Amino acid sequence: MFKKILIANDGSEGAYKALVAALRLAHSHKAQVHMICVEEIPWMPAGSREEVIGEKEMADRKFAEVVAKAEAEAKRHRVKLVSHLVVGHPVRTIVDFIERDGFDHLITGFMGHSALYNRVIGSKTDRLVELAPCATLVVK
Repeated sequence: MFKKILIANDGSEGAYKALVAALRLAHSHKAQVHMICVEEIPWMPAGSREEVIGEKEMADRKFAEVVAKAEAEAKRHRVKLVSHLVVGHPVRTIVDFIERDGFDHLITGFMGHSALYNRVIGSKTDRLVELAPCATLVVK
């Protein structure tokens, strides 16, 4: 049914649960599996160039650990995982990536916030479900 699955992974516990679900689904469907990690860096930094470089280095280290953990999990499930680390606004970047590369399924984790936060700010997960041009699975 699904041929090309994208996992959105921000390194959270919910994203790890989504990863495991995606790998199981990919294994059963013999689908291609890609994972996207979006490094969100402030475009208008309040600090100096060195502070921005420092933030980028921290994000790179964080996502290196996320990618290593995901690749180990994929190996356990006997699934080939292709990882992508990109920079941008998470929702728009993921939606553009789906459209450009022709994914037919997005799997993302649920990140719980308070009801007030979700009413006022909304959530990235909600926006992905609304804007993704493919089937979307949110894993709790």
